[in-house]
Amino acid sequence: MHPNVMQSSSSNRVLFLDWLRGVAAMIMIQGHSFDAFTRPDQRNNGFFIYSQFIGGEAAAIFLLLTGVTYALGMNRRQDLSPGKRVFAALRRARYLFLLAVIFRLQNWIFDYPRSHVADLLKVDILNLMGAAAALLSVLALANGIQRVRWAFFAGVSIACVSPLIAMLDTAGVPEWLRGYFVPNGDTFSIFPWGAFLAFGVAVGSLIPLVQRTEWNRVMQWSALLGFAFLLGGQYFSNLPYSLYSKSDFWINSPGLIFCKLGVAMLLGSAAFVWTEYLASGWSFVRQLGTTSLVVYWTHVSLIYGRLFADYRQTFSIGQTIVVALSMIVLMLGVSLAFKRMQWHLIPQSLGWRKATPATLYTLTHQNVAEPDARATARRSL
Repeated sequence: MHPNVMQSSSSNRVLFLDWLRGVAAMIMIQGHSFDAFTRPDQRNNGFFIYSQFIGGEAAAIFLLLTGVTYALGMNRRQDLSPGKRVFAALRRARYLFLLAVIFRLQNWIFDYPRSHVADLLKVDILNLMGAAAALLSVLALANGIQRVRWAFFAGVSIACVSPLIAMLDTAGVPEWLRGYFVPNGDTFSIFPWGAFLAFGVAVGSLIPLVQRTEWNRVMQWSALLGFAFLLGGQYFSNLPYSLYSKSDFWINSPGLIFCKLGVAMLLGSAAFVWTEYLASGWSFVRQLGTTSLVVYWTHVSLIYGRLFADYRQTFSIGQTIVVALSMIVLMLGVSLAFKRMQWHLIPQSLGWRKATPATLYTLTHQNVAEPDARATARRSL
């Protein structure tokens, strides 16, 4: 399969990635809605627990897809020298990190005077993406199957080293810096969350090596490996002994990473089957997926911002369900409005009189949507 196929608006290969991203966006929105608005006395309710349990998968999917995009960028620069490829990858990492800074600054301004200066240094998913992408930029030195192997090994290494990093004495390290590396329940740290971005680079590097006619078989293997990772992660995590003297399954366990990776691969296979054989035409799920960064940015600012602060943790389960569904509909409207704005503004800014949907998709498609930094969703499978 040629890498350009991934950027064609008419290709089911793009459709299934967008559809998967849209599913993750809905999972993320409902998880945030329940986290923000459910009353404390309702948080032992099974519905709330399952909401957060499922919601934690959104982070893995978004990080994985960001890694895919990162690798596709590396694939398009194979004609450059190794040093220039690494430099180009670092520029992409810088872009992600700048997004993190702007997002933090915006939230700090909007929440003033309740906000604190320390909030500007909080390590969230965008910060993780920028930092992890910078570390993984060395993978641009390799090409083809070699990069696939390197990236997969990097993902496994990050996952397996995470419990060891957690056991280090880091009391003397500044809190903001510790948040980037030391596993904890309050921030997205490179260990272990960076493993998903590395696995995504492996997937994105594999795409040019797969012929279009082989994708059915590839997705069958993806489903089988997904089951293997999920069941294997659960099995080894439940053994009565461990290689680590101290490990927390919900924070730094390699087993959790492989369970989440397995679920993401199963959902990816299901998304492929749905878009390839069962669905046609416009899809609101894919629509959310194509603007997932905008959806993330907007809904987090609304749900956790000042506008609805008076309603924080005041709703019953039933009321929160209504809020979550309403927020999904609202974000769909935001997505449609943003796409319409792109259609009218981007061609003019480039001096064009008209742009085709395929051209507009190639110019504006960004695979950098992220979920929240809330511990409840993060600790979920």
